[in-house]
Amino acid sequence: MGPSRLAAVTASTGGRLLSAATSAVAALRPAAKPLHPRGTVDTGVLTRTGAGDGPVTGSAWLDRPGRDEVLVRSSRAVGLPPPAPDIFGLAVRVALPGDSYGDLLLATTGLGRVTRFTLTVARTPNGRPLTTLLPYRTPTGPVLLAATHRDEDTLDLAWAHATGPWHRFAELRLHHAPAGDADALVSFDPVRHELPGLTTYDWVRRLREPAYRTARRSR
Repeated sequence: MGPSRLAAVTASTGGRLLSAATSAVAALRPAAKPLHPRGTVDTGVLTRTGAGDGPVTGSAWLDRPGRDEVLVRSSRAVGLPPPAPDIFGLAVRVALPGDSYGDLLLATTGLGRVTRFTLTVARTPNGRPLTTLLPYRTPTGPVLLAATHRDEDTLDLAWAHATGPWHRFAELRLHHAPAGDADALVSFDPVRHELPGLTTYDWVRRLREPAYRTARRSR
C-alpha cells in the first residue's frame, strides 16, 4: 500500500471513530450540540497586517493586509461547568465578498512543535493558546493557524509551516456585543466553508467530515 493510500485509509478510519465518538456523546447527553453545547457569540473585527517583508504562504488571505467583519463563538468542548477545566474552542466566521463566508475552528493546545497538535485543557477561555490542530494546504506547503489572547478583548493570530516558527498576521478584536442568543445554533464548518487560499487536505476532509455530519444530524 502506497503512502497516499495509507493516509487515506488512516484518515477514513479516524473519521469513522470520531463520528462514533460524537454519536456516543449525543446519546449520553441529548442536546442540540453534542460537543461545544453552550457558548458565547460575539461580533468582532479581524485586521490582517499582511506578510510585509516576512515569509509568505501563497494564500492571499494570510499574505495581504485587510479588514474582515467576523462572528466569534467561544465554548467548552465537553460542556463541564466552571471552574472545572475543559478543552476550549474558538470558532471564527469571516465575512467574504458575495454574501459568502469562511470558517476557522481552533482549540486549546500548546505552541511547541508537538504541543501545537495536542489538545490541552484550561480553566478559562484565555488560559491557553489555540491552534487549528490540522494543517491547511497552501502553495508553499502545509500551514497551521494559531490564536493567543493578548487580553480578554484582543487576540493575535499567527501561522506556521507545520512545525516551523510562528508568524503573526492579524489582530482579532472582539466587540463583546452579543450577536444573538449565546446558545443559538450557529454551525461552523471549516470543511464546507474555506477561506481564500486555505484548502482542506483530502485526508483532513476524510477525518473531519463524518463527525461534522453526525453533529449536524443530532441537531
